[in-house]
Amino acid sequence: MSITIKDEAGIAAMRTACRLTAEVLDQLTPLIRPGITTLDIDRWSAEFMAAQGTRSATIGYQPPGYPPYPGHVCTSVNHVVCHGMPADKVLKKGDIVNVDVTVITPEGWFGDTSRMFEIGECSIAARRLCQLTYDSMWLGIDQVKPGARLGDVGHAIQSFIEGHGLSVVREFCGHGIGQVFHDDPQVLHYGKPGTGVELVPGMTFTIEPMVNIGRREIKEMPDGWTIVTKDRSLSAQWEHTVLVTPTGYEVLTRSAGSPAVPEFVQGMAQAAA
Repeated sequence: MSITIKDEAGIAAMRTACRLTAEVLDQLTPLIRPGITTLDIDRWSAEFMAAQGTRSATIGYQPPGYPPYPGHVCTSVNHVVCHGMPADKVLKKGDIVNVDVTVITPEGWFGDTSRMFEIGECSIAARRLCQLTYDSMWLGIDQVKPGARLGDVGHAIQSFIEGHGLSVVREFCGHGIGQVFHDDPQVLHYGKPGTGVELVPGMTFTIEPMVNIGRREIKEMPDGWTIVTKDRSLSAQWEHTVLVTPTGYEVLTRSAGSPAVPEFVQGMAQAAA
């Protein structure tokens, strides 16, 4: 494992990349409503990135063994866990959708963040899933500080989610990020306190729990990308990119349009930096 520690110049570049990424979601937010398609979301995202001077990290992305990804963003609806591909299916009232945005700046730095959107009036169960997933992400973020370990992050998320009768997807995780899209370390959303990689200032990584109302088992669709819940239960995900600071953490993908930080978060001084 080779973890890249960012210097001051690298941290500044990551702040810029993450700010621009969050701004794409800010611009999308008022447009996401019943009657649009995920292809609309993809097209708008591409336009916003072009206006910024950034480009999508996902369009044409092709890890070994995968076909090229066809979208500028990932749009995962209802029982789609992640990597949902933009399509012409119309979003209707009661749907939930995750929009996952990753941009690359002209200087080659990546920012990565995602949000859940409730389409019109949703069921109580769907709203609860989205809120608890959001809270779990922040519980994980709030463990971040020098000397803590990634197992502390995973444990905080897992214990909270399972305590509410939901399940954490284990096959996908957060990741280091900087001048590489998916870098070390892997950030699991389950684990044991005091285990895993020790956190040091200058590390940047994503925390992005995927949570199912039903069982945690998933399956891959024939397109080679789309991941769904095996029992077709609803799934939700939130994602922020986080910097380890000398005193705690800084959430690099927070923006004016981000949802409010939960009141229970203890590291607000660092989170708002």
